[in-house]
Amino acid sequence: VQLQASGGGLVQAGGSLRLSCASSGRTFSNNGVGWFRQAPGKEREFVSSISWNGGSTSYTDSVKGRFTISRDRVKNMVYLQMNSLKPEDTAVYYCASARSSSAQVMPSSYSYWGQGTQVTVSS
Repeated sequence: VQLQASGGGLVQAGGSLRLSCASSGRTFSNNGVGWFRQAPGKEREFVSSISWNGGSTSYTDSVKGRFTISRDRVKNMVYLQMNSLKPEDTAVYYCASARSSSAQVMPSSYSYWGQGTQVTVSS
């Protein structure tokens, strides 16, 4: 499975971006998918995840109410809608496919990772 994250960019605080994650080689439609981010000098942190059918989602506290994860199993895509962006959201964002079908939080639960997309929020 190869994952491709896209949709990052430069946006002003308060703005919005939508990240997309596509898989190739093998579908991830039966797997949980997560988004993680890593800011310079910091550890990679969990952002959000979604179960195989979208029935269960999870968010880190700092993005609750601002970010929404969703998926389109027909198109084999997962999205992260990011609203009310803050400078502290600046990071490289990675999508990953979990070993299981559920919405996982720990990076160790994921077996395939995309290359990352840069999100920069200016103040």
